[in-house]
Amino acid sequence: MDKFRMIFQFLQSNQESFMNGICGIMALASAQMYSAFDFNCPCLPGYNAAYSAGILLAPPLVLFLLGLVMNNNVSMLAEEWKRPRGRRAKDPAVLRYMFCSMAQRALIAPVVWVAVTLLDGKCFLCAFCTAVPVTVLGNGSLAPGLPPPELARLLARVPCPDIYDGDWLLAREVAVRYLRCISQALGWSFVLLTTLLAFVVRSVRPCFTQAAFLKSKYWSHYIDIERKLFDETCTEHAKAFAKVCIQQFFEAMNHDLELGHAHGALATAPAGSAAPAPPEGAEEEREKLRGITDQGAVNRLLTSWHKCKPPLRLGQEEPPVGNGWAGGGPRPPRKEVAAYFSRV
Repeated sequence: MDKFRMIFQFLQSNQESFMNGICGIMALASAQMYSAFDFNCPCLPGYNAAYSAGILLAPPLVLFLLGLVMNNNVSMLAEEWKRPRGRRAKDPAVLRYMFCSMAQRALIAPVVWVAVTLLDGKCFLCAFCTAVPVTVLGNGSLAPGLPPPELARLLARVPCPDIYDGDWLLAREVAVRYLRCISQALGWSFVLLTTLLAFVVRSVRPCFTQAAFLKSKYWSHYIDIERKLFDETCTEHAKAFAKVCIQQFFEAMNHDLELGHAHGALATAPAGSAAPAPPEGAEEEREKLRGITDQGAVNRLLTSWHKCKPPLRLGQEEPPVGNGWAGGGPRPPRKEVAAYFSRV
């Protein structure tokens, strides 16, 4: 159990490295999924393009959503976006930075899927087999004599070697090589463009907007750390609250059980006997409660934290009133009054 706890603490302290590892695993899984996927082109003029588009776009969308769901910062981004303004302004640049950081990691697996699909060529072959230039690659003298629906039906069977019967018009191997060549060219172009775009986003962009980039990065980390510390403080308070509540319950039950023996205990108890001491550690647990000792106070505290978080100004604390903070600036200096007494 201690080993699992150590691993969990390590992952929490290295969340960025952990998320990068998860994105890499998802990228490898997407490539493995495609290699294990049985691609079956319908070989029908009205269905080839739709089937290929679904294979090319639907899995990347699913992988992108999974990448966002597995990122713990999604809930933090939604909470920061929808929270009331209160005493703390919301910076759109910080929200954009948080979303871009999550989207960059979540896009790795979809990009790998699209690249592998284009490099393999089966999807592109199924989608554009009816667009092969028969007059250039095949017997151009016979093509004008076929009606367009018949020609489309014949070319739609190019991905299916078992049912293709148009070798007299166009050799199947020629059409397959032609379309796969175009697909691989598009695949390598896609890989090159995504690599260049990632390089620009990760390396070049901060050089031109360094100050804004550092501000957005700092406050994004602050929001993350503040949320973690608030959750830890709430967990500590809940543990102390539960412990004190259980101790009071047992003390009350013990008191009720001893009521029947109260007269006998008073008769036999020696004079000057002291009352039972409070349990060890009770004062320490009460200090952890920080004065929040009932359910209503806890609910008001959580509501106040959601509706009106404290302003980001250290050294200018203001007392909370209701669901917000009173005052608009630093407290006025206190007036000191000295009184002198003389002996008569």
